[in-house]
Amino acid sequence: MIPICTEIEGLIHPEELRSDEYIVNDGLIHCSKCHTPRQKRIEVSGKTIEPRCMCACQTEDYDRREQERKHREFLDIVAKNRSIGLPDSSLRKHTFENDLGYNPKQMRMAKRYVQHWEELRKNASGLLLWGDVGTGKSFIAGCIANALLDKGVPVIMTNFARLLNKLTDMYAGDRNAYIDSFKRYPLMIIDDLGVERNSEFAREQVFSVIDSRYRSELPMIVTTNLTLEELQHPEDLSRSRIYDRVLERCLPIRVNDQNIRELNQVATFAQAKQLLRSS
Repeated sequence: MIPICTEIEGLIHPEELRSDEYIVNDGLIHCSKCHTPRQKRIEVSGKTIEPRCMCACQTEDYDRREQERKHREFLDIVAKNRSIGLPDSSLRKHTFENDLGYNPKQMRMAKRYVQHWEELRKNASGLLLWGDVGTGKSFIAGCIANALLDKGVPVIMTNFARLLNKLTDMYAGDRNAYIDSFKRYPLMIIDDLGVERNSEFAREQVFSVIDSRYRSELPMIVTTNLTLEELQHPEDLSRSRIYDRVLERCLPIRVNDQNIRELNQVATFAQAKQLLRSS
């Protein structure tokens, strides 16, 4: 006969009844609260044993605590992704909840982008948010970033100035590895296309970043102060290579001509004046 391990042997004679337990006619222990078994009868190597098991309410409590643990782990992952993906802490305030209603049509489209993220991701479909300075393009992009981060989707949001500063100090091999590192993000958001330094090196690096997403069939969201006319009819071939890839994968959305930055500045100055006069 195969020997029974000491752990199983110990289960043959379970400990004494607890205060919330009772024994039914079949001799098995039951829970006084939910009246389901806390003990079961099984055959092991020709011997009958009666190990402990979880009753219905214990199982429910265990499942609840497991859900809470998994939720805490999920929130930790979201917080880590947000810290890495939004290095500029001000971007973390760009949320749909903080929207003041300056661009209702565009914000509705942004929310739909989040809602249909899985389908859009499969098609590598992105957005091109274009319009004048201060109209809220970065805010809309940030709202999408934060909403997807809340869903557990890793997102990186940066701008071309920051990218070029980083790439300028690297050797060619390191530049390629750095650009390739963005592939681990399902969505990449890049601010301010067109304001990068007007040099061959700068345009080549911008092309490398855009082309990497393009070839990897990964979606991107790009913001720019350029007009759609300027994007569709660039003045040279190097820009054409960049803009063509953006326009092929990113749906153009014009963000209105209302300068939100100026409106906020006026409101802030008005509040400051009021406070200074009343003191």
